[in-house]
Amino acid sequence: MTRWRSSLFHGSLLAALLLFTASSCDRHPAVERLNPPGMAAKNLPFSEAVRVGDTFYLSGQIGTVPGEMKLVEGGIEAETRQAMENIRETLRRSGLEMKDVVKCTVYMADIAEWPAMSRVYRTYFSAPYPARSAVAGSGLALGARVEIECMAVR
Repeated sequence: MTRWRSSLFHGSLLAALLLFTASSCDRHPAVERLNPPGMAAKNLPFSEAVRVGDTFYLSGQIGTVPGEMKLVEGGIEAETRQAMENIRETLRRSGLEMKDVVKCTVYMADIAEWPAMSRVYRTYFSAPYPARSAVAGSGLALGARVEIECMAVR
């Protein structure tokens, strides 16, 4: 009789575990698209950031003057600084800081400008730095020299 109860108990426990596992696999974290006021009026086909659980995916930022579709003047260093300020502002609106950034991808029009971009970029972080990759291409939006996208975790 004891052996039968033990088998029944273990069978019930296994069934409960399988049911819990199956039901939790069906759940997806909430997805929230985050956009500042006025973003819809610009009619751009993307969200500034998307939150999935505690992870935030930021759209790439170029060195545009806030509220305008115009690049700052001054070349790669000025554009990198403005792109990083745009990232900082996006994070701030979501209650995050630069220290919450875990990964950045840097897109550059000219990889020869890497050292200048990197000098500015590193002033926005302290060790331990986020993971980072870089890609050079033949052109970026609005003729930008650099575009930076980030992921952050709350």
